[in-house]
Amino acid sequence: MASAVETPFQTSGLVRLTRPQLYGTMAGLLLSVLLASLDQTIVGTAEPRIIANLSGFNRYPWVSTGYLLSSTIAVPIFAKLSDIYGRKWFFLLGAAMFVLTSALCGASGDLPLPFDGMNQLILFRSLQGVGGGMMMGLAFTIIGDIFSPVERGRYQGFFAATYGLSSIFGPTLGGWLTDSISWRSVFYVNLPVGIVAIAAILLYFPYWRPQDIHRRIDWAGVVSLIGCMVPLLLALTWTTDYGWGSARVESLLAMAAVMLAAFLYAEAKAIEPLIPLSLFRDPVVSVSSLAVFLLGMGMFTLIIYLPLFMQGVMGVSATKSGNLLTPMLMASVVGSITTGQLNLRMRTYKPQAVVGSILIAIGTILFARMDASVQYFDVVRNMVISGVGMGLLMPVYTVAVQNVAPRKYMGAATASTTFFRQIGSTLGVAIFGSILLTKYHQEFGKAVPAGLPADALQPFSNPLRLSQFQSQLEAAFAKIPGGAALLQSLYGNVRTALVHGLQVIFLISAVVMTAAVGLNLVLRNVPLRHHAADQPQPPAH
Repeated sequence: MASAVETPFQTSGLVRLTRPQLYGTMAGLLLSVLLASLDQTIVGTAEPRIIANLSGFNRYPWVSTGYLLSSTIAVPIFAKLSDIYGRKWFFLLGAAMFVLTSALCGASGDLPLPFDGMNQLILFRSLQGVGGGMMMGLAFTIIGDIFSPVERGRYQGFFAATYGLSSIFGPTLGGWLTDSISWRSVFYVNLPVGIVAIAAILLYFPYWRPQDIHRRIDWAGVVSLIGCMVPLLLALTWTTDYGWGSARVESLLAMAAVMLAAFLYAEAKAIEPLIPLSLFRDPVVSVSSLAVFLLGMGMFTLIIYLPLFMQGVMGVSATKSGNLLTPMLMASVVGSITTGQLNLRMRTYKPQAVVGSILIAIGTILFARMDASVQYFDVVRNMVISGVGMGLLMPVYTVAVQNVAPRKYMGAATASTTFFRQIGSTLGVAIFGSILLTKYHQEFGKAVPAGLPADALQPFSNPLRLSQFQSQLEAAFAKIPGGAALLQSLYGNVRTALVHGLQVIFLISAVVMTAAVGLNLVLRNVPLRHHAADQPQPPAH
């Protein structure tokens, strides 16, 4: 570390950095946020093509759900470990794991493994989620370490803007790579960015080991957390195939409930709990956690299922659907930067939270009203409204929680916002994916005439693969009297069924985001602190 004589500038947080260290660390952190967020938006746009190539429409939600599930579990575990042992090496481990698994995702289907390409992709995406969860959770915690609370608002806004910027060119880049090269390239593009981020953190961010802390890992909390989240998501995903009343689903839900109780008991007894329950005695932390949970459900519903609407209903290419997402994500960047500047100038966060949640609620209501005749202008308008709201909200909860959290629990407190947002995202994707598939098959089946052989209908189980079977279907239906008209009728029914399924999940998202408005109205407004040393101390354990 350079001395104060060599570089008199130092940051005002708990970890003091010289100017070169600050620039290098910020570059590494920004690139890591860019890396993780870019991966999500690129894959969201390319996912229909991936499924068409690897098959497995019924497993559509799992490519995203596997990533979100593993990242959800990783966030609190490694955030707490960083509170005990320091941030640097856990952050580097997560970044290295993310880069390696990106390469494996790109090779899915070509690897000599005893399961098919879609299952390979799901496995590697799940492992990639562990690395992504470590990076995203620790990046915002490190910001809390090196800047005072009032400064964090500005920098959290910049990081949220970076997330938004990656989302702007991510879908377009993902669509272009998918259409022009291959869907595999959307994973390989992570490698050079990740290597630069690793080098920057390795060289410039100092290793800082927390003092005066019990270095004891909460193994009971780790096991019970995993034991709760895995069966819960399996149950939600399998409801489409087996139904809510099946023994398989009910037993998994019961297991998740038992493990949730075990997790809460373990956290109440642990010396160094993964998620200290005492944090939630503060109304800022408790309200923020619930609000960010709802934000995760609403935000990821739009990011993941809007490309499906554009490609499956509006009939646009992967590149065009990526371009159409740009207004929403550009509006999100504007909102994020605005929030950061308002936090710094006003020393407050509540007005941004209230206005942002109202805008997202309005946007999702408008999305729920879209049908097959929707015009591009209407889609863009809805995305701009929702995007500004997302940008205003994304930095708010991290700043609010870090402002009231004890120094000892900085990692755990910061992780709580990421954790609950990820839980909301994971549950939202799983629930909405199950609803979408169920509604699609119900609606499609209504208009299928009796007597058609199952082999003729099998391609229609995946509307995204119909283009691959167009010539075969035309030849097969040409042998049936009136087959050409029947085939066109089935094509139209695919589009109608997909519209109905997507309208339902957008409507549910609108209800969720409307509920979030009420939470933000009751969020307590604590003035942002000027010095890191002013952070409150943890309660007696």
